[in-house]
Amino acid sequence: MSSGEDKLGSVLWKLVLYIVVTVIIMGVLNWFFNYLIPDVVAVHKELKGLLVLRDYQPYVYVLVSLIIGWLIASAVASMFYVILKPRYGSSASAAVRSLIRVLGLGALLAGIAGGVAGGAAGVALGGFIGLVIGFATQQILGQAIAGMFLLLARPFKIGDVIDAAGESEVRVVDIGTLFTVAEKKDGNTVLIPSSALIGQKIVLRKQSQAKQAQ
Repeated sequence: MSSGEDKLGSVLWKLVLYIVVTVIIMGVLNWFFNYLIPDVVAVHKELKGLLVLRDYQPYVYVLVSLIIGWLIASAVASMFYVILKPRYGSSASAAVRSLIRVLGLGALLAGIAGGVAGGAAGVALGGFIGLVIGFATQQILGQAIAGMFLLLARPFKIGDVIDAAGESEVRVVDIGTLFTVAEKKDGNTVLIPSSALIGQKIVLRKQSQAKQAQ
């Protein structure tokens, strides 16, 4: 078994472990708040003050859901990273991983908000939270998605000389999720937003030495 398969196996085991731990913790919390506390108070009347703890049940559920939900989202993102890395390289795989984490966090927050409110109000609140998160991060997400497509499609590579986004004969220094870093003839560095490169003409003037040797 290769090291890549070992990594994928460990990520899958971690994901399964998080899910199992979630089920166990939620079951224990449900037993504690809904069965243990009422039974103790029923036997020992002088401990009825413990019933106050049940008022904090929703907050405990939200906290646990946030922590474990984030761990599960991170595990899923890492799984995609391990799967994509052999084919698309570290940069593209890291972009996908980051995007999945951001989307997972947004879905988690919207879902928890809807679950806490409950019913039709919960659905409306969850949808509203989702819209707020979407509007707040639309520019960053748009940039990240555009950068991911650039990394996966690979229209140019580091070292290539290109014309793009109004810049002429710039040498690609780095290709990131949000920006492509290029060097101009005068030595200045220009950061080209990934979204500016998607849907526009890119002139490949000179390929890098590594690309020509392939």
